[in-house]
Amino acid sequence: MSADQMSIGELLAATVPMVRTLNLEYLETTPEKAVLALPDQSEYRNHVGGPHAGAMFTLGESASGAIVLAAFGDQLSRAVPLPVTAEIAFKKIALGPVTATATLGRPAAEVVAELDAGSRPEFPVSVAIRREDGAVTGEMTVIWTLRPNG
Repeated sequence: MSADQMSIGELLAATVPMVRTLNLEYLETTPEKAVLALPDQSEYRNHVGGPHAGAMFTLGESASGAIVLAAFGDQLSRAVPLPVTAEIAFKKIALGPVTATATLGRPAAEVVAELDAGSRPEFPVSVAIRREDGAVTGEMTVIWTLRPNG
């Protein structure tokens, strides 16, 4: 299967070693929403029996990257998407498998218009990390940029 035929999840799983290391699962990847799952794995648990904070950070950042590729993949010939900053807040103890749902904080067309105008746009991606019961265990914001090539 060529890169052109792969889904974003398949492409990221094939090219990003941390995705494979943590066995992240891409459940949904569209320009409007990306949902990834981190299965419950004993080797990645913390001292209270839930997923380690680093694993949850990677899950959230990976979800943010997936939506960025889905929303701006057509811009890759002229700009490189890069994370600028990331913040995470742990709200409740996470036990068992968790999912991360990422959404863009600005309309994609607005970001592309800034790129068209010759600037280097920045935009937030919000991520909610949830347990199986739906409780939000973490919230993350990743600020991304589209760095023009050249």
